[in-house]
Amino acid sequence: MEVDNLSNRLRNIKRSYKSTENKALKGRLFSENKNIFKRVNEIYKIAELLNKNNTEKINFSNLLVEITKRTLNENKFESNLFFL
Repeated sequence: MEVDNLSNRLRNIKRSYKSTENKALKGRLFSENKNIFKRVNEIYKIAELLNKNNTEKINFSNLLVEITKRTLNENKFESNLFFL
């Protein structure tokens, strides 16, 4: 699933960002992190729209909302790593 791949990439970016001293690489990692965060946010909004139109309690769009919400919250919580 795309969200899982994006979530893993966000974790790898944070790990790389903390371990490098190269300013150019840090800039690219910061930019990539921002772009991936935007994509996950787009997926979250689409999943919410799909979920509003669905009456079933358990469905794919509901699962997608939960997964993207967790990824977004994890990224917001750890975003201060980029400003150390």
